[in-house]
Amino acid sequence: MARPLPQDVKHVVSIGGGPIGAGWAAHFLARGYDVTGYLHAMPEEAVYRKILDTAWLSLEQLGLAEGASRERLRLTDNLEDAVRTADFVQESAPERLDLKQALYAKLGTLVPEGVVISSSTSGFMMTDIQMLCPTPERTVIGHPFNPPYLLPLVEIIGGKKTSPDAVEWARDFYAHAGKAPLVMKKEIPGFVATRLQEAIWREALHMVANGEATPEDIDIALMNGPAPRLAIQGQCMAFHVACGEGGMATNLDQFGPALKLPWTRLQAPELTKELRDRMVDGCDAIAAGRHFEEMAAERDRAIVGILKAVKAARAGGV
Repeated sequence: MARPLPQDVKHVVSIGGGPIGAGWAAHFLARGYDVTGYLHAMPEEAVYRKILDTAWLSLEQLGLAEGASRERLRLTDNLEDAVRTADFVQESAPERLDLKQALYAKLGTLVPEGVVISSSTSGFMMTDIQMLCPTPERTVIGHPFNPPYLLPLVEIIGGKKTSPDAVEWARDFYAHAGKAPLVMKKEIPGFVATRLQEAIWREALHMVANGEATPEDIDIALMNGPAPRLAIQGQCMAFHVACGEGGMATNLDQFGPALKLPWTRLQAPELTKELRDRMVDGCDAIAAGRHFEEMAAERDRAIVGILKAVKAARAGGV
């Protein structure tokens, strides 16, 4: 196979013109790669470049790799031309299974032999995506967290027809490209981080539906409660350390029995029009008329600060 070593990748192809596809392109450009962005249609270019503008401000603050330049980006709406010399392909097409299956039927032939094709999907399993692909052994999930140019996590898993070496290669490549890869133990819907996020989302929707809290209340509680701690310690270690010398054993032995009800009492709430409107109105109130681009830039500035602080803390600098 013609697959390059992870550290020898030079040309990355990012498929998709939305925030994830453009965000991935920004990340790879900042790491010093040549990047080809594939768009469904060239009129998408204006929005694509706005996303890149926003991303680049933060990436410059974090520090660009040697040779990193936005001039190393090429955009095209010709799929065959885009992937002809690819060393790696990151697919971020819209979340429609039929669309992805049709796309992988093409990519399986067009992408150079052996080159890994990775999907950013947040909901589908690779076993389903690769169903029509003529070379499924080199297809994997590489699920990022949004924005992909800032948040390090990439969740990796193959499908039933994926070769284990493709998963291993993807892990090594993402690590070399500055990501924090997590190779999953098995294929599951929603992966790991999204499932944890969905649990918070489920509880939030219930509280809004029952009039127990507003969207603003929920965000205040998260931002000023568990969120800062989770940046340093994950949920498991946070509870382990919180219980002193007894650690997680104390946590589960003392509090576990009392938590059985809240662990099991709630299923997904029905998304009624009333709940939908409460969520929309609540988020509009928090936004207070600010445009998406303004809020995204504000978010990114804060994430950059957090990433720098966490890096310093882990290095013993604060």
